[in-house]
Amino acid sequence: MKLSKSDPDRQAAIDRSLTLELVRVTEAAALAAASWRGKGNEKAADGAAVEAMRAEMGNVHIHGRIVIGEGERDEAPMLFIGEEVGGGDGPEVDIAVDPLEGTTLCAKNQPDSICVLAMAERGGLLNAPDVYMHKIAIGAGYADGLVDLDASARQNVTALARAKGVPVSEITACVLDRPRHAALIDELRMSGVAIKLISDGDIAGIIHAVNTEDTGIDIYLGSGGAPEGVLAAAALRCIGGQMQGRLILDTDDKRARARKMGITEPNKKYLIEDLASGDVLFAATGVTDGSLLAGVRYRRHSVRTNTVVMRSWSQTVRWITTEHRRG
Repeated sequence: MKLSKSDPDRQAAIDRSLTLELVRVTEAAALAAASWRGKGNEKAADGAAVEAMRAEMGNVHIHGRIVIGEGERDEAPMLFIGEEVGGGDGPEVDIAVDPLEGTTLCAKNQPDSICVLAMAERGGLLNAPDVYMHKIAIGAGYADGLVDLDASARQNVTALARAKGVPVSEITACVLDRPRHAALIDELRMSGVAIKLISDGDIAGIIHAVNTEDTGIDIYLGSGGAPEGVLAAAALRCIGGQMQGRLILDTDDKRARARKMGITEPNKKYLIEDLASGDVLFAATGVTDGSLLAGVRYRRHSVRTNTVVMRSWSQTVRWITTEHRRG
């Protein structure tokens, strides 16, 4: 997927084709999940998205390998870590998927349920175990290391406010609304910042934190899934921003699983480039209406999907609305 100096036009054409194929994969998953939207069945919604994504991926011209998926081989029937996917007739790539980010959001028809996929050159995505990860993210244009996982929440928001030239009271932090974040939320509120609590979907939450001008969110803090952290880093490779993550390996079993995946530094602080490197493509299609994407819309003679697709090589972000004819 790297640009070939000898034939740049041909290489660019291959990349553009893969971008559109990626969109079709997330669209298929979103269309399948939307049929379960608001019906209270998380498992059925997730299963439909997984099956549709796996089927459509078989049409993509790649030698693909799942590095972030639905679990290990003995835990998931498809899209499991290590599974070979794609048509087998294209570039060798690593793939990270979250077929239905926000299964509860979809089941309850609440905002920001999305279908997500990232693709990178072979070896370009961290093969992370399905554990929690401490995360912090801000937008682009700040000095490297302005915020840091090893600093307190108060220190981070104070440093960010100083860099922006505003009082701390004008900073808005995005945090997953979880009992484990009670102390973090208290510290932020005592610091004087506003908090945007989200019930699920920290991929979208991190993207919102780097798109401050559009969202009003300045920083993302807290812990969420490590697979979602890798997917968010893939998006940030394309749109810019800063992010740090650290795996939470707090049991012998988790540390053993991490070692099995090649992780030898359990306390390592990962930067974006450690999580996603090389030429990266990222796509997400909305299932329910949200602040990032509109959800699937059923019309009289068609179904409409909305997708964002990003590419690190060209630093492009495309918003694609597709009409799928019914019947």
